[in-house]
Amino acid sequence: MTQETDRLRADLCAQLPSELPRRLGVAVSGGGDSVALLDLLIDVLDGEGVAISAATVDHGLRPEATKEAAQVAALAVRLGITHETLRWEGWDGSGNLQDQARQARYHLLTGWARRNGITLLALGHTADDQAETVLMRLGRAAGVTGLSAMPARRVQDGVTLWRPMLGITRARLRDHLRARGLNWIEDPSNQDTRFDRIKAREALAQLGPLGITTESLASVAQNLAQARDALDHYTLKSAQNLARPDEGDILLNLRGFSTLPEETARRLLLVITGWIAGHTYPPRRAAVQEALTALHAGRAGALGGCLILRTGDEARFCREYNAIRDIAGPGDQPWDNRWSLTGPTIQGATVRALGEEGLSQVPDWRATDRPQAALIASPAVWKDGDLLAAPIAGYANGWQTGLLVEWEEFLATLLSH
Repeated sequence: MTQETDRLRADLCAQLPSELPRRLGVAVSGGGDSVALLDLLIDVLDGEGVAISAATVDHGLRPEATKEAAQVAALAVRLGITHETLRWEGWDGSGNLQDQARQARYHLLTGWARRNGITLLALGHTADDQAETVLMRLGRAAGVTGLSAMPARRVQDGVTLWRPMLGITRARLRDHLRARGLNWIEDPSNQDTRFDRIKAREALAQLGPLGITTESLASVAQNLAQARDALDHYTLKSAQNLARPDEGDILLNLRGFSTLPEETARRLLLVITGWIAGHTYPPRRAAVQEALTALHAGRAGALGGCLILRTGDEARFCREYNAIRDIAGPGDQPWDNRWSLTGPTIQGATVRALGEEGLSQVPDWRATDRPQAALIASPAVWKDGDLLAAPIAGYANGWQTGLLVEWEEFLATLLSH
């Protein structure tokens, strides 16, 4: 074993969780980074009682992908671990292919992890990936969160995504693989300068004389991640002190809100709208600034699929009807990814937004003391065009609503990460 391998093992061991999981998943594309990660994890966890499994996503976008996945499967056999290939068949040819493929990759991997009782999934992102991400986000004038780049840990779909190699360069990993006699696959897209990441990679190679290196940019990301964590901590404390839930809406104390630093206020808006609308991506910074300006001026506004209504000394954040008016589903399934409804078994019942049509059939809705704009976006039970129930609007008719994630639970989850 070489000294460099010893250093790599030490670097990886420093990132291990204090309590090792019984099962660990590793995403392995077959590229050098993920192959090295798999090999190193098997080494450092030998004898620790951790069952390691690997998964490879075949996006079906290149004819070589199936063969490459088979090579990873063969490597897994050599290394004595289980492996599964996950195939994506969801692209219809429209939209941003890279973005859709990335989202599909994470959903496939977390789904595989959950099926196999895996709560921790290791990803092979390196210091180079981190540095390239920082450069790309600099070009977009990103703030603290954007420039902190990829977090070492984050939770998606109930699975913790873990990036233990953000402080390790790609070159060190390639040297390790050569010393170990392990082969890897070079993705041809890594040479395609149509992609921003490859442009950033080429630009980074020219910035060394200025002291802008992979290592320095990865350190910048780490420093900003610490600043981000501090901002998030105080933002969430502000959420606990100034915001309160009301049947899926949030009421925000405007007097306390007006005293917050602008960055904390901006982040608080993202926390609130994230709980209500469940963003995959946060709203554009300009849209957040517009909502902040409206709040401070005492005007109504909208942000990320939510309405912001002024009610005395408070602002009410509620779901925007236009964002969910076309969402419908069976009565026994979650609605809008946040509501569950329980009630009588009625064949053919569906759940969709109450809307103005439904609200007109609820004579006592004003007794709820909630504004019309909020109530029309609340979940209601329908059958063949007839309103059966609208619990939040005061027409329960044997039905109850429940949130999949309560406000306090949502905040606790954010504080724990």
